[in-house]
Amino acid sequence: MSSINHAKTLAQLLLAKGWKLSLAESCTGGLVCATLTELSGSSEWFERGYITYSNQAKTECLGVPAELIESHGAVSEAVAKAMAQGAQRNAGADVSVSITGIAGPTGGTAEKPVGTVCFGWTIPNAADEPVTTCETKLFSGDRQAIRQQATEHALVGLLQLLNN
Repeated sequence: MSSINHAKTLAQLLLAKGWKLSLAESCTGGLVCATLTELSGSSEWFERGYITYSNQAKTECLGVPAELIESHGAVSEAVAKAMAQGAQRNAGADVSVSITGIAGPTGGTAEKPVGTVCFGWTIPNAADEPVTTCETKLFSGDRQAIRQQATEHALVGLLQLLNN
């Protein structure tokens, strides 16, 4: 299924629950937000997106502690978690998604090669308390392929969490 089809399914789920979504994107540079806003009526369930490409933006816009970025690196589950929580909190949204990674072709290391992408998803639990789940994936291909795969995975991951 394509990203736009995932977005349509996501829209139906969020509307049914009466929930709003926020996003915090780094390596995808707004690609997820662009996918969501391709749908007419997305303003009913999509609150806002943050494109926090720099470390400073992650700190200023989402409240990610600079010390967290310094100790774990911007591409880490710890930072993805803080990004998702910051997006959810700052937007007043029910649900949030964060993406931070290395799209390449430069920037990779032995520990974090090009294609490493960390995700965070914050959704309410049964008591309506926000709970954040994180995951790291390694994608292959060129810069555009990695960004597209990350976009798709962000949407699929949120759908899976909302369906559980």
